[in-house]
Amino acid sequence: MPFKDQTTSASQTVLTEAGAARAPRPSNHNGCLIVIYGHQIGRRVQVGTEPLTIGRSPNCEIPVDQESVSRRHCRIQFEDGEFLVRDLDSTNGTYVNDAPVDPQGRLRHGDQLMVGRTILKFIVGDDVEVQYHEEIYRLMTTDGLTQLNNRRYFDDMLDREVARAKRYKRTFSLMVFDLDHFKRVNDRFGHLGGDAVLRQLGAILLGRLRVNDVLARIGGEEFALITPEVGLDGATELASKIHRLIGDTRFEFEGSAVKVTVSVGVAEWQHEYEDAGDLLKTADDKMYAAKRAGRNRVCS
Repeated sequence: MPFKDQTTSASQTVLTEAGAARAPRPSNHNGCLIVIYGHQIGRRVQVGTEPLTIGRSPNCEIPVDQESVSRRHCRIQFEDGEFLVRDLDSTNGTYVNDAPVDPQGRLRHGDQLMVGRTILKFIVGDDVEVQYHEEIYRLMTTDGLTQLNNRRYFDDMLDREVARAKRYKRTFSLMVFDLDHFKRVNDRFGHLGGDAVLRQLGAILLGRLRVNDVLARIGGEEFALITPEVGLDGATELASKIHRLIGDTRFEFEGSAVKVTVSVGVAEWQHEYEDAGDLLKTADDKMYAAKRAGRNRVCS
């Protein structure tokens, strides 16, 4: 059997079989769709033997919140050993590799499915390419220090929630948390101490989330929380609970206690707002009002 060498140092070579690093063999009844253009680029959606509907409706298994997408746009199903895509009489059509689906067509490994302005790549089996795209998506959307969502992901989710609120006349709220006098923490404990506090704070916030809430680190010592279907009163109550919890928590670095407080701004989506920027500005303004009022408080 042929071998290839893998050098580990100047004086040592390890022999490995030529096929040792090959990708797993694909399964013909498992696949996935990866967003390669559009909202949430890099996101992976598993595709199996159960039918999946793509559309603008939040009830679809794969929701695509764009005005050019019909409420129930197309369906993917596994039938007679192959994956099929069927257009569901959508207004703007479904395309595979730039060709219209009329009304049904096959999906093969590597095909590009276009729904509205979103393009998804279809991959069959447990391919190494899937793992690659998953890792790229994780790196693109995750804050390296806290492992929370990052600013890019937060902006995407806030825009999506605004679009949903406008279309369905729903409400949601936004909280912005900023650590008080964080420079003092860095000055006393160094940046490693400051980083440790940020990680601990992120874990505390993460423990208070509902399934649909979106938490992100959006700045150096600034965090944000999107709470769908929650009005101002409910969001303020939640912010107050989190504020008290942080104040009662003993943060630590190398055995030393670190006192941490936060100022919190809370804002609810208003239908006269034009976009997500208006809501974020309101929440920021409330947070700075809490700072001006003496810090370590919630302002809504």
